[in-house]
Amino acid sequence: MNWISDWALPKVKAIFGGTREVPDNLWHKCPSCEQMIFHRDLERNLHVCPHCGFHMRLSAQARIKATLDEGWSRIELPKAPADPLRFRDQRRYAERLKEAQQKAAMDDAVLVAQGSIEGRKAVVAAFEFAFMGGSMGAGVGEALVTAAKLAVLQDAPLVVFTASGGARMQEGAVSLMQMPRTVIATRMVKEAGLPFIVVLCDPTTGGVTASFAMLGDIQIAEPGALIGFAGARVIEQTVREKLPEGFQRAEYLLEHGILDMVVKRHDMRGALARLISLLREPMPLPSVPAEAPPPPAAPPAEAAKPA
Repeated sequence: MNWISDWALPKVKAIFGGTREVPDNLWHKCPSCEQMIFHRDLERNLHVCPHCGFHMRLSAQARIKATLDEGWSRIELPKAPADPLRFRDQRRYAERLKEAQQKAAMDDAVLVAQGSIEGRKAVVAAFEFAFMGGSMGAGVGEALVTAAKLAVLQDAPLVVFTASGGARMQEGAVSLMQMPRTVIATRMVKEAGLPFIVVLCDPTTGGVTASFAMLGDIQIAEPGALIGFAGARVIEQTVREKLPEGFQRAEYLLEHGILDMVVKRHDMRGALARLISLLREPMPLPSVPAEAPPPPAAPPAEAAKPA
């Protein structure tokens, strides 16, 4: 067998150019229907399954790119304390944070950008769930406060896409303090008379749901998004009852009045543009035709003179 490895294989490799490395992420399996989707087709379809319409998770960069018009710009965010509590579990929190920053090319779990949506000015903040589960720490709080201040400065609506597991446990009470901070940020936008629109993506849970995510003037969600505070298993153990089918999903919340709209990802940009137009652009008053003046009254008949 030596002649095969020593002589034949080198000849074959020389003819065909050697072994070609094939990436292992060319195909993706849909979590819902389990159909295989080519990666370029999935990207073109905004990570929505073309077979069953299942909405997969989308990165913050791709979400902003799909929402804003060409020419949008990313906002530089203030630096937050990297490891305020010097937390350590199996690894140091500073190491986990640095690894997440390198993998996502972001300083923290929120990306903020300014631009326009179909020609209408807007400031957009998008969560990156791949960054430590989109958890909310001091960096996320700084990002949302910065986005709110920028919206007020530019007289533009603020749109936030949420995808988070809640507060970041490695920052303890510091992360919990971001809940009132983000609520104050929403008040800044509303007191300036600007729309605050929240798009709840899969998943939106924990401290994010318990703070700014439920304070939007308009509450939108993507189809099938998981939205809630505690997990369904914890709730069932607490109330000792079986939860209804689809509990904490976007369609269930829409049916029970917690959401205003459930919008498919392909229609999201147009829906946001229409909402901003309705909330920001004055509606022209219908022209009412002027009423024709009444005809002049006939002169009174003269009284007959006596003969």
